[in-house]
Amino acid sequence: MTGERNRPQGGGRKPTDFTERKLRSRTVYHGRLLHVLEDDVRLADGRTARREYVRHPGAVMIVPFLDSGTVVLVRQYRYPLARHFYEIPAGKIDRGERPLQTARRELREECGYTARKWRHLTTIHPCIGYSDERIELYLARGLAHVSNAPDDGELLEVVTVKLAAALRWVRQGRITDEKTVIGLLWADRFLRSKDEG
Repeated sequence: MTGERNRPQGGGRKPTDFTERKLRSRTVYHGRLLHVLEDDVRLADGRTARREYVRHPGAVMIVPFLDSGTVVLVRQYRYPLARHFYEIPAGKIDRGERPLQTARRELREECGYTARKWRHLTTIHPCIGYSDERIELYLARGLAHVSNAPDDGELLEVVTVKLAAALRWVRQGRITDEKTVIGLLWADRFLRSKDEG
């Protein structure tokens, strides 16, 4: 019986509703970036449980192409893991800002580029087990160099690399940042599809 219950839904069967209902909520921490909450919820079977999670304003990530085979990355130090990472440019969506506005702003601030062509590729939810964060992925082409202006306290190095080399770095474990791995794979897929629309 247990195997039957855990079998994937399909064949026209209506999926089981496991929606959890909020009973109580309290803020554990509210900072500049993160809002941590702890909620008591009622499960679909009537029992109660506690959920700890992070509210996040959302973010964008950009794969900027200097030409059809060269991408722009940033290299920066990430304090929680105490090491440097190669990443695609990314940043938090400010209050009242549309995601494409954020993408344009972050590309200029972090890398010193503007782009003539923008393409939204997908939306990802990177940590569904403990956060409502969403990240919008954009492809940027037709770059023009302008001056960059990183946020206060944001120290980074702008790096240009062939997409093939960046993908090799993913396979070798040199690039391990989740959003960067996803962004590079999506960009590669996009270019291979020859979809220039």
